[in-house]
Amino acid sequence: MSCSSARSATRSRGGDARGRATATPHLAAAPERRSRRSTPRRTGHPSWNRLMTTRSRRAAACVVGLAMLLCVAAAEAIEPGMPNPPASPTRVRCALLIVDVIDIDDVSESFEAKISLVASWHDPRLAFDAAAEGTERKLFQGGYQVAEVFAGWWPQLVLVNEISLGDTTAVTIEVAPDGGVRLMQQRTVRLETPMQLHDYPFDQQRLRAILLPFGSTIDDVVLEVDERYTDTTDELVRRNEDVNVAGWILRHLEMAADETFLSTGTGQRTFSRLVATIHLERRSWQLVWQLLFPLVVIVSMIWSIFWIDPESLSDRLNVSFIGVLTIVAYQFVVIDHMPRMSYLTFTDTLLLVSFVTMSATIPQSLVIDSLVRKGQTGRARRIDLTCRWAFPLAYLIAIAATVAWFAGH
Repeated sequence: MSCSSARSATRSRGGDARGRATATPHLAAAPERRSRRSTPRRTGHPSWNRLMTTRSRRAAACVVGLAMLLCVAAAEAIEPGMPNPPASPTRVRCALLIVDVIDIDDVSESFEAKISLVASWHDPRLAFDAAAEGTERKLFQGGYQVAEVFAGWWPQLVLVNEISLGDTTAVTIEVAPDGGVRLMQQRTVRLETPMQLHDYPFDQQRLRAILLPFGSTIDDVVLEVDERYTDTTDELVRRNEDVNVAGWILRHLEMAADETFLSTGTGQRTFSRLVATIHLERRSWQLVWQLLFPLVVIVSMIWSIFWIDPESLSDRLNVSFIGVLTIVAYQFVVIDHMPRMSYLTFTDTLLLVSFVTMSATIPQSLVIDSLVRKGQTGRARRIDLTCRWAFPLAYLIAIAATVAWFAGH
């Protein structure tokens, strides 16, 4: 009896407990949800570990895939050894062509020109199967393709006597199946080069453009003249007169390769270079008619004082001083169009001879006036008669001597 009563009481309490739990499910679940928000997640739970493992694997797979893509792209862009020359030394055949001479500045001893640069070399690392690639050549055009897409080595050719930031208007790299590479560039450059103006305005100039492989000594890169292009500029000038700049005639382009020594931080090093020499002849007849011919006419007009009355000293001196001032003005005109030099040009010498000739008329007039004052008017007139032919003859002899001197040098 007592046992059955105990079992009944136990069932009754269990039923009441289940009833209370069933009747108020939200009251029991709410504290559990709050406890889940407030307490940190435990990574030891199996479901949470499985979730984190899945996410980690996906993230790791993405990182590995991205790294593989970057590695593949890098491998395609730069193969082992590509940043270095293909041989030691690498022989690069070069040619520098003159497309147009834009300007020649005598004062700054510089010239501006549009040039085309052609360089060829062999790189067996770039050889490819034309049948497999479906093309007989690989062509890279424009600055982006050459700098970013082209995977091979190419020489950094710079003009060492360039004095301003040049403009590269076009660039192309062409690769043949056997690994032959050809670089073509078109640039607009201003170059500084010494000018020999001794014979100005009858001078001929040799303007130089000096090409150097930047950062590569003769052990790395050797420049050679590409004989296929030696006559290209000359033929272009013969066909197209627009290549010549105003006041000049382009006669010939000469190219030669040699070596030069430069001092660096580690000592003196040897570099290979290409020197292109542009032979130009000045169109001098315009300057003759604009400068020299008027000068001779002015000097000849000064000799008119020998026909003025010996007693008119003021008139004779006025003419002489006007001539001297004119020569001084001519000197300023010439100086504005010439660089500062330590030697006399042909024009400078002619101006000096003209200045001395006209200045000599001033003491001659003073001597004539002195003779007139002494009553020796007849002797004064005889001196004027002699000067009428002596001064022109002396002037012509001085000009001839000047021409002979500069022609011999």
